[in-house]
Amino acid sequence: MTDVLTPADAPETAAIMRAAAEARTPLAVEGGGTKAAMGRPAQAASTLSTRRMAGITLYEPAELVIAARSGTPLAEIERTLAERGQMLPFEPLDYRALLGSVGEPTVGGLVGANLSGPRRIAAGACRDSLIGVKMVNGRGEEVVSGGRVMKNVTGLDLARLLAGSWGTLAVFTEITFKVSPAPAHTATLVLHGLDDRRAIDALSQGLGSPFEVSGAAHLPGVIERVPKTLLRLEGFPASVAYRMGELRRLLSGFGRADVLEGDVVAALWRGIRDATFLAEPRDAAVWRVSIAPSKAAAFVAGLSEMLPFRHVYDWGGGLVWVGTSASDAGVAAVRAALVGSGGHATLVRAPAEVRASAPVFDPPAAGIAALTAGVKASFDPAGILNPGRMYAGL
Repeated sequence: MTDVLTPADAPETAAIMRAAAEARTPLAVEGGGTKAAMGRPAQAASTLSTRRMAGITLYEPAELVIAARSGTPLAEIERTLAERGQMLPFEPLDYRALLGSVGEPTVGGLVGANLSGPRRIAAGACRDSLIGVKMVNGRGEEVVSGGRVMKNVTGLDLARLLAGSWGTLAVFTEITFKVSPAPAHTATLVLHGLDDRRAIDALSQGLGSPFEVSGAAHLPGVIERVPKTLLRLEGFPASVAYRMGELRRLLSGFGRADVLEGDVVAALWRGIRDATFLAEPRDAAVWRVSIAPSKAAAFVAGLSEMLPFRHVYDWGGGLVWVGTSASDAGVAAVRAALVGSGGHATLVRAPAEVRASAPVFDPPAAGIAALTAGVKASFDPAGILNPGRMYAGL
């Protein structure tokens, strides 16, 4: 078991990092530890946990801005925003059900993994809601990027660079988000029995309409064994009612359609957000595949010729969750099915031995790999932060 270091603030974090860099002691970086089973297994002598760096440091509802220390539980942020009728616009997903993990996701882990849910198609990704970050890099230097209000966000946009870096470049100490009003009403149009290609066509038409679709997913037989295609509308009740009527007319050629509202459909979208439809069986590997919607059905068809799997579409077909019980997680098949598509795949859940031997994140082209290595060397020249978590040797 590794030692756990729990700094209380940025200066303590910087001191730990300088000592680790000098001794070339690798550190595993974690917040709530809910995503510890993602990525390649990191080989570290100690764990640096941000759990003591918690608490909201700024909330200006009128300015639509909130800031918190990196170890702050995401639930605290969402609860505080909900009390004022606001939310994080990108609908952050929660991997606990899929990974079988416990604990509380933190805002630092949220940004480190750049986690975005179904509303990403309308509101952008997690990184698009970042206004500023405070961090400590692998040199033990405290760095500030961006600001706490929109008008102060100038200079190099390091916040977006660090989003999705999985703790390999720096440790966040504080994060500032722009927020948005929560919708007053939500309704979902459900189409029944469509095959994958036809469903993605319907989703594309809905997303291309002026009716402001905020969620577009297709569940091919994971509920009641009947494929269901879902398009979500949000806003004021009168607006949602009008837009729903127009959307139904637009998509009338796709057959039977129902409108769902209330807690049941809210739970359905949480399941789509968190990919809980693929949580069982627990020994199945789970992939997250980003691809152009126009190529998603062909990817799935090609993959079906190589191995058995279950799948769910989100983001109008631009995100495909794939679950397979292949002993090797279907690594070769998934990568082969993506060739020529421009898509990329991340192995979200698999045994540690598979994640240690196979590329978890899409192997970058030579030029991108060189650029990635250069960025890593600039932020973390001693290579102490989450070594190997994303790519072997980095």
